[in-house]
Amino acid sequence: MLVRGSRGQARVTHAVVVIFLEFFAWGLLTTPMLTVLHETFPQHTFLMNGLVHGVKGFLSFLSAPLIGALSDIWGRKSFLLMTVFFTCAPIPFMRISPWWYFALISVSGIFAVTFSVIFAYVADITEEHERSTAYGLVSATFAASLVTSPAIGAYLSAQYGDSLVVLVATVISVADIAFVFFVVPESLPDKMRLTSWGFPISWEQADPFSSLRRVGKDTTVLLICVTVFLSYLPEAGQYSSFFLYLRQVIEFSPAAIAAFIAMVGILSIVAQTLFLGVLMRTIGNKNTVLLGLGFQLFQLAWYGFGSEPWMMWAAGTVAAMSSITFPAVSALVSVSASADQQGVAQGMITGIRGLCNGLGPALYGFIFFLFNVELNDMQPVAGRPAQATEKSMIPGPPFLFGAFAVLFALLVAIFIPDHRLDDVKTCKSGSASGAHSQSAGALDTPTSDTEDIEPLLQDSSM
Repeated sequence: MLVRGSRGQARVTHAVVVIFLEFFAWGLLTTPMLTVLHETFPQHTFLMNGLVHGVKGFLSFLSAPLIGALSDIWGRKSFLLMTVFFTCAPIPFMRISPWWYFALISVSGIFAVTFSVIFAYVADITEEHERSTAYGLVSATFAASLVTSPAIGAYLSAQYGDSLVVLVATVISVADIAFVFFVVPESLPDKMRLTSWGFPISWEQADPFSSLRRVGKDTTVLLICVTVFLSYLPEAGQYSSFFLYLRQVIEFSPAAIAAFIAMVGILSIVAQTLFLGVLMRTIGNKNTVLLGLGFQLFQLAWYGFGSEPWMMWAAGTVAAMSSITFPAVSALVSVSASADQQGVAQGMITGIRGLCNGLGPALYGFIFFLFNVELNDMQPVAGRPAQATEKSMIPGPPFLFGAFAVLFALLVAIFIPDHRLDDVKTCKSGSASGAHSQSAGALDTPTSDTEDIEPLLQDSSM
């Protein structure tokens, strides 16, 4: 096989190291970023936070298909280097110029699609039956990088100040870039890249909305896509603002936030590696999705009405269990779609997730603004009612909105056709082959879309 003979020493380990270093660097900045965000935008902090991350997410959604198509032609390594560089580029500007820092975060969304290139890299160097395990390893690495880094960043910030934390994160980012440049080998076969030059990129490949337009052609896929949209929209918004909410509204200390992230990360890894397999074997794909949505609904409602720290800790354990939803959805898609439509189906789901990454943060920021939920200073400011958010009946309105969205997702998911374990076993071989048909079949058609092979395991629920 040409891929086997041309890929050199490329290994999944290379992808794991790249992901770990990138997100470990960003995890270190959890505490300093909250401080800089509030200092830069003292008014309407949640709104500005939502807009910054919303612009970044939407730009990533627009650019990911084009970068994926170009990486099919020019190779993964050059685009992996570019995505890691632009994703980490804003880090040193946190201390140099906060305004430039937030501006660069927004604009970096054009190239901040590391996961898309990483999963294409993994698809190039693994056999079809190995890919689910390899993807799980990469995804678990993402969660593992966030288990310890916020705690380390909080400790360094308390002992030596935010400047040292930013410096350490910058050094780790430079090490990640150097690792890609000097150590990571190209995964795409040379002959395939050479033959690809004769095939121009079509608008269909670069169009981020192309997969979304296919949604209505199959009822089952339509129901799954609506479920993903309604459940991942609040998830994306929550991820962008929740730690800020814990710090300033619930008044978590930096150490408590770091411990919270570690707890949820560890429990999420346990849920996805231990409970997920047991649940899918016993109650099936669909019921596992429904159970995960139920946990997410309970978690968001608790976040919305909870006003005490212990409530956040309790809801965090539920959030960890809700992380089984998207792996279960991924498996449900692979069972529901025919073997030759796996790439298209996964591409639809990935496109919807990318759209939510842009809409969710902006929507959460707007709801915080609409309900006049503003940050409290660590020291009360004269003239400001310090107890306003503490006495509110609904401290977190966006989370309550998210709970209603997940409730509708739960109702929609009930109508998804059920595929039991026997069906999964029957479709297992075809699903593993079809889920990455575009990447694995690149020797025949070199115009595959990287987004079509990205699974739904790229992040852990927080």
